[in-house]
Amino acid sequence: MVGAMKQNLYALLQSRFPADRSRPCFLFPDGRSTSYGELELGVSCMAAHLRATGVGPGDRVLVQAPKSTEMIMLYLACLQTGAIFAPLNTAYTPAEVSYFVGDAEPALIVTDAAAEMAAASGLDPDPRIHEARSGDTASLIYTSGTTGRSKGAMLTHGNLAANGLALTEAWGFTGDDVLLHALPVFHVHGLFVALHCSLLSGSAMVWLGKYEDDPIIEGLARSTVMMGVPTFYTRLLDNPRFTKESAAHMRLFVCGSAPLLPSTFEAFEDRTGQRILERYGMSEAVIITSNPLKGMRIAGSVGYPLPGVDLRIGGGEETGVIQIKGPSVFSEYWRMPEKTREEFTADGYFITGDVGRQDPDGRVWISGRAKDLIISGGYNVYPKEIELILDEMEGVTESAVIGCPHKDFGEAVIAVIAGAGDEAAVIAAARQQLAVFKAPKRVFFVDDLPRNAMGKVQKNVLREAYKDVFSG
Repeated sequence: MVGAMKQNLYALLQSRFPADRSRPCFLFPDGRSTSYGELELGVSCMAAHLRATGVGPGDRVLVQAPKSTEMIMLYLACLQTGAIFAPLNTAYTPAEVSYFVGDAEPALIVTDAAAEMAAASGLDPDPRIHEARSGDTASLIYTSGTTGRSKGAMLTHGNLAANGLALTEAWGFTGDDVLLHALPVFHVHGLFVALHCSLLSGSAMVWLGKYEDDPIIEGLARSTVMMGVPTFYTRLLDNPRFTKESAAHMRLFVCGSAPLLPSTFEAFEDRTGQRILERYGMSEAVIITSNPLKGMRIAGSVGYPLPGVDLRIGGGEETGVIQIKGPSVFSEYWRMPEKTREEFTADGYFITGDVGRQDPDGRVWISGRAKDLIISGGYNVYPKEIELILDEMEGVTESAVIGCPHKDFGEAVIAVIAGAGDEAAVIAAARQQLAVFKAPKRVFFVDDLPRNAMGKVQKNVLREAYKDVFSG
């Protein structure tokens, strides 16, 4: 870590930029590029703009803007000046945004980072770096709020520095790498995980606005690492242009933000000869576990806790809610002291809400969210166990298992399947492999499962849609 007066995350990132600032940072599909020197200048100009606008240390900058290099310059300028960067999903409606505005009380709201950069470019660059402490808040990341009001996780300069350094080492990043970046930057995956690995290693990024098959496949030839969500990999596998040869230049494929189906893992290895590296993270702690860069990557496992992460299973059972402690774990939710107290144990572990187990050697397996646990007739039913069986059945693309109100059982198991098939046949096949209380009571077939922006299946939407299945 840089010295005590340099605990500002931007100071750390800047210290890792290549000595030759003419080296590229962003590479675009049309052949253009932005150098590290141009990035640094843009950040200094944006910092001058923030200060001229009256934004100071601790002030929130709320951003709902299209993905752009200017947005990254704005983020880094917020770090440099000590302001708090609060990105919002671009899909949020004005009504939803009004909640965040009221909650964050931002000093500045940005909807077009390029327009902010145009205003900043006329100012003299201001390279001064605010002397932030490692415990100062760097970013306010709002959770998706599927079970209530969105909560703002306060991630500090120290949280993000610790996680970025751990990942850069764990995944073997060097200045020779080129990261294929097609993720959104309003989420920790694209903004912190991907971006920080590149900046901390002084490497380049092939910069894409979003996932599209052709630019991705063409970008693979220029890249060495790709980070994506499961949908990226399923779409690649559906494209005949994606071949072993097209992936031959790559050293690493990383997947996260939603569970990767074992069938996708296996199909990808069959196609390319490479095993996807799956990892596990969340807004409140960025990345928590990772499969090894060198060593066995197992389908369905999210690997081992990162160095410095203390992980345990709560409840004293083999399977239970994962609890974590470590330098990348946030310390509180924005203006929600009671919620913060609820989410931490008395001895300081954050209760993730994810259910899982840990092997004796430390390897971690995720069963699902605690809120997705089904209690049917007094028995605990973990949806993941059922989904793994259903996903192997013919005609099933992917399944989502939920609990719905039932007058006799309290909750009964429902399976919603993307694909086609016969309900009675699926139930009968499930009962051959599962206890009766675990097997679905009903099965519904749909074209697609509802997902959020990062590809996670929205089980809250399914529970609402099927809540009256057993009524009457």
